[in-house]
Amino acid sequence: MRRLWEIFLVSFKLGCTSFGGPTAHLGYFQNEYVEKRKWLSANDYSQLVALSQFLPGPASSQVGMGIGLLRGGIFGSVISFLGFTLPSVLLLIAFGYFSTHVEMSWVHGLKLVAVAIVAQAILDMSRKLISSIWHLIIALFALGVVLLWVHSLSQVLVIGLAALIGFRFIKITKEMNQHVTVAPISKKAGFILLSLFFLLLIGLPAVSPFMQYEWFILVEKFYLSGALVFGGGHVVLPLLEVQFVQSGLMSSSDFITGYGMTQAVPGPLFTFASYIGMMIAGVPGAIIATIAIFLPAFLLIVGAMPFWLALNQFPRLRGAIAGANAAVVGILAAAFFHPIATETIENWLDIVISAIFLWCLMRWKIPPYLLVIIGLCIGIIRY
Repeated sequence: MRRLWEIFLVSFKLGCTSFGGPTAHLGYFQNEYVEKRKWLSANDYSQLVALSQFLPGPASSQVGMGIGLLRGGIFGSVISFLGFTLPSVLLLIAFGYFSTHVEMSWVHGLKLVAVAIVAQAILDMSRKLISSIWHLIIALFALGVVLLWVHSLSQVLVIGLAALIGFRFIKITKEMNQHVTVAPISKKAGFILLSLFFLLLIGLPAVSPFMQYEWFILVEKFYLSGALVFGGGHVVLPLLEVQFVQSGLMSSSDFITGYGMTQAVPGPLFTFASYIGMMIAGVPGAIIATIAIFLPAFLLIVGAMPFWLALNQFPRLRGAIAGANAAVVGILAAAFFHPIATETIENWLDIVISAIFLWCLMRWKIPPYLLVIIGLCIGIIRY
């Protein structure tokens, strides 16, 4: 019990102070867990990061779950997730409540920040994930399909097809480090968790037409979004936009506002789901949304750890993941065009302000949460 309490306190501290997105979170984890507390070696940590990049889901949250697993078993994994996620969940629930009870015309400044942040994410991901002609073809194909075929299944099918193309044509031969600490769960338990992941991934959409309950709809939509995210937390944006804006469950304006606010809080970007759940169904909706969107990440990271050494030796399998990653660059670019840019940019001044924000992010490395504060001030003064 003492060890679990220690895991919670350390992860909660990180959840309160980890600004800057998934890459920055991994730096905070390295400093806290590896260098300061020495809960695992640098090599074990790098292997855990590699596994989180290999799997769909929020990379930093999965690394935190994995560290909790190595430190305190399955309960340690859950406790680590709760500690790291709770601060941003509470802040976004409060913001969702506030936004539904107060007139907020000034949030336009927040939307302009969101435009810049997503643009930066696309540029950064392009540099990291588009490294060959096949990557570029897949990204452009995904961009075109998602823009021209507006359907809830378009992104799922595009990611699946991109993975097949990557499996066939993208070959990654770089050898992976062989050493990693043995996971404190058996392969049998891992197989059960992975089976549960796929059972829910297939079963929830299949049952959804016959289960017209609000809580079930939230579980199905958030689980599907959380299970199909490759390439970082920003990629969850277009998936959630399809599930909740295009389906009419929430307005595009509220969606973009919440995404902008998510940049101002510490912790994982996936807690954007907490805001959406709050806007749709209050506090119970926020709780359901948070659990549902993070559940795939938990099932995958804990279930895959006993098999990791065997899986990461297949170059074609890593090629499939590279293909899926290239597709999400195109999907995110499509979401940037619509609804983010089309619903936010109203005049030339908006273009100038967004461009300045983007310059601040890329050239001066100003933290996103500071830009959010500036954007709010601009919104109050201008709008």
